[in-house]
Amino acid sequence: MRIALILTSLGLGGAERETLWLARRLASRGHAVKLLILRPRDAWEWGGGGIEAADTPVTLLPVTFLGIDKAPWSVLRGFRQAAGELRRFRPDVLHGHNFHGNLAARLLGRACGGIPVISTIHNLYEGGWGRMLAYRLSDWMSRRTIAVSEAARERYVRLKAAPEAKSGVIPNGIEMDEFVPNAARRVQMRLKTGARENFVWLAVGRLVPAKDYPNLLRSFALAQTLLAAARDERYAELWVAGSGEAEFAEELRRLAGELGVADSVRWLGAKQDVAALLDAADGFVLASAWEGMPLAVGEAMAMAKPIVATDVGGVRELAGETGKLVPAGDSDALAEAMGSVMDLSAGDRERMGEAAWERVCEGFSMETKAEEWERVYEELAG
Repeated sequence: MRIALILTSLGLGGAERETLWLARRLASRGHAVKLLILRPRDAWEWGGGGIEAADTPVTLLPVTFLGIDKAPWSVLRGFRQAAGELRRFRPDVLHGHNFHGNLAARLLGRACGGIPVISTIHNLYEGGWGRMLAYRLSDWMSRRTIAVSEAARERYVRLKAAPEAKSGVIPNGIEMDEFVPNAARRVQMRLKTGARENFVWLAVGRLVPAKDYPNLLRSFALAQTLLAAARDERYAELWVAGSGEAEFAEELRRLAGELGVADSVRWLGAKQDVAALLDAADGFVLASAWEGMPLAVGEAMAMAKPIVATDVGGVRELAGETGKLVPAGDSDALAEAMGSVMDLSAGDRERMGEAAWERVCEGFSMETKAEEWERVYEELAG
């Protein structure tokens, strides 16, 4: 089959990485795959070997950056270029991702002779009533709307942004070959970072409001206080792998200082070696206010790490009973869950991680999800 995927950018987000994983997996299964990217190149983005700078090759797949910005002439020029690319490529299906990618796919599908269009919802929240209205009014241009979690599908159906009869769920998949625990790498990373015998919590995600890092910092500070109150001599660290706007990042650093944990928090920025960081970590923590189906949780499960997370979006669908889930925004509950994992013996934490690995391996591998997408493509193209 000939499959075109359209998305806003290849910036360092979970939806972007998932889409690139899917594109590569489809190509490896013999399909002709093309990527259309609405925005110009980002300074750093997912590429052929992980994170790449804007002056390096982005991917081994055919990719076109349309360079669209907010100017009307830019939108028209980009739309015209995209239509030309699609007419030359002649896809059997056009697969949109996230709000702008979905709308662009719907319009381009009609403009290019009625290419079957699939829309993918990657997040529980993709904007306010205006965007939901846009989804509703343009739904007739899309054959199917697929969400990455049942929680997301239910919300969009409830808001009438997607009709129930045309909606479905295909959860995110994890490229298991990229996330394989390595004992030697763990020793090396902990020596390199000076972690010694400290308990290391790892959080992965962009520094944006959805990830609710203020909640995470407050929870981590409370967990530290509980250790001190119990006269526990263990020392915990929090590593944060992710980048964001400088002003917001500075606010988070200032909050860490006010909470008295600045010396225990490492701000790592955008990192390519997430698997190595997970090897070095003793537990993974997610404090998000909302999510679709967080890739970072699946990656931590693939690395057999104990999971503590807020019960938002598709987190429970992914983690099942293998992790400790707490309500969003409840710093006390999150701190208590973090403390309970730290109180486990090394053997119990290992068993908790093994259960997570088994779950993601059996139900959330990228190979399995590529097969599910193939069936949807074949249904629509056929």
